[in-house]
Amino acid sequence: MDFSWSPEQLELFAGIERFATRELNHNLRENDRQGLFNWEGWRKCGAMGIQGLPVPPDYGGLGQDPLTTVGALERLGSSCRDNGLVFSLNAQLWTVGMPLVAFGTEEQKRRFLPGLCDGSLIGGNAMTEPDSGSDAYSLRTTAVKEGDRYRLNGSKTFVTNGPIADVVVVFATVDASRGLSGISAFLVEKHFPGFSVAAALDKMGLHTSPTAEMFFDDCLVPEGNRLGREGAGPSIFTHAMTWERGCILSSAVGSMQRILKACIRYTKQRKQFGQPINRFQQVASKIVDMKLRLETSRYLLYHCANQLHLGRTAILEAALAKLHISECWVKCCEDALQIHGGYGYMTEYEIERELRDAIGSRIYSGTNEIQRNVIASLLL
Repeated sequence: MDFSWSPEQLELFAGIERFATRELNHNLRENDRQGLFNWEGWRKCGAMGIQGLPVPPDYGGLGQDPLTTVGALERLGSSCRDNGLVFSLNAQLWTVGMPLVAFGTEEQKRRFLPGLCDGSLIGGNAMTEPDSGSDAYSLRTTAVKEGDRYRLNGSKTFVTNGPIADVVVVFATVDASRGLSGISAFLVEKHFPGFSVAAALDKMGLHTSPTAEMFFDDCLVPEGNRLGREGAGPSIFTHAMTWERGCILSSAVGSMQRILKACIRYTKQRKQFGQPINRFQQVASKIVDMKLRLETSRYLLYHCANQLHLGRTAILEAALAKLHISECWVKCCEDALQIHGGYGYMTEYEIERELRDAIGSRIYSGTNEIQRNVIASLLL
């Protein structure tokens, strides 16, 4: 497959790299320590068009194809060291923006997408509940139709962007007797009565991406805020998960590229026993393994994006990409820490933060155990 880039694509990528390097890397250690979200960086990304990369121009986006989009996000990850900000951007893009593009009414698209694209709005997706994680469809949150509105009751947890979201795609059961076909999706806005968000959860990594629990206590949602037809929840969720699993780790590929460059530079400069440590076979082997993981991850990412671009079902490709890239990202960070030795364990070199941020990728968007189940079900 030929994944070469056109001059226009290369110009876009170079612009994102310059922008991210210049604007998105300030006060990272302190922001990580305090769990601070980069509001200014988010708005600047919106002005740059990042949140709207694949969204049609009619709704405020750049209208880029999937392959160009993941290529751009890869460059964002290679130049922006704030993995939390990048994760929040990706979470909105794949689980709010793309479902709206595919399932939203014209009115919904025009009301929400321009703000989501320019950074004036922030979106989140609420599927997981305290008792339904990997078993995603065993929902307890209910939506009861009352005239021209729905009354939502229940709770959600681990909602990325939850504390700062203006609009959240919420999945709830309209009719439990219908099983999966009784699940619907709703666009819940932060000002709706009966909707509340708890304080941000304290996580191992991705500290600059806020995560929270949400509660719906007789929350009234207008019928016009239902996303898709009633009972379309599983279709919307599958669509969102395919895009998310296949593309959310675009930036992780860029992060691996950045970490590899840092390690090569360090091994040339660091000397032990009278020579640079890149002369030692065990160190050189780690560098080779990091390069191999990077290239295989990039191929799976591009292949999945190309399938999406061609309009093909990409459930298998998305699961493969998510599984492989996340495992490679964690291992690359572990190798980078080992290469840097004691310095890698110190916050000053930022390697330990990279590892903490990477580990979550094996859990979100469906655990890697679930990805293996998905892949097996499509092969066996």
